[in-house]
Amino acid sequence: MHDNKRIPIVQSLASVCKERFCTLIFPLLEPIPGHTASLVFDRKVFTMAQDPKSKNITWSDGDVNHAARVQRNGHKAAILWFTGLSGSGKSTLAMAVERELFLRRCHTYILDGDNVRFGLNRDLGFSPDDRTENIRRIGEVANLMMDSGTICLTAFISPYRVDRQGSREIAKEGAFIEVFTKCSLDECERRDPKGLYKKARAGEIPQFTGISAPYEEPENAEIVVETDKFNVEECAQQVVDYLIDQKILEVNGV
Repeated sequence: MHDNKRIPIVQSLASVCKERFCTLIFPLLEPIPGHTASLVFDRKVFTMAQDPKSKNITWSDGDVNHAARVQRNGHKAAILWFTGLSGSGKSTLAMAVERELFLRRCHTYILDGDNVRFGLNRDLGFSPDDRTENIRRIGEVANLMMDSGTICLTAFISPYRVDRQGSREIAKEGAFIEVFTKCSLDECERRDPKGLYKKARAGEIPQFTGISAPYEEPENAEIVVETDKFNVEECAQQVVDYLIDQKILEVNGV
């Protein structure tokens, strides 16, 4: 084992640790000079599809189902999950896309990262645990809105792949569309629309994504929008074109 530069930890141990907390386990490992320990696990161990804490509950199906709502609305439902660094243009792009969809008479709603922290998630901060719970709640709400026949647009940094994957897994197959607002850290920091990067560099904001906390870029996003190369209108059109190509804006094939 000492001959390997990567020390696998059994999956049973992984069940009590998420990827971003791996460093907390490292001090427990036998130190080996010049070697790097790594956590190896199946990402699917961590999903939002956990059993509810309450046991005496039963799921109730209504008389109006998802297909009926979609048929009435005249378009399919979807979750457009905008993810990227602060300042990459998630909210701006989501609003531009919603405006285009609204003009097409689509039923839409935006869940914005800041807005939900005034109500639904006002009890959460920005620790790794709170970030995970933040995305878990939003994933559940977005899925409910999608089930209602709505095209739900979410604009959240959502820095961890495993959390975004959890939101994908609870959604109807094909309904979760990840939109990566790709923008260099330098450009995001140059824009700094809320002055957060300046505060983070000054040490006034701990655990700030991109500066003192990690952001894990999507590996297989359905849409990659380079917001530091194209204007808002061009980026929005790219997203709308994808929805048209995937026949989201029509009912056939629901």
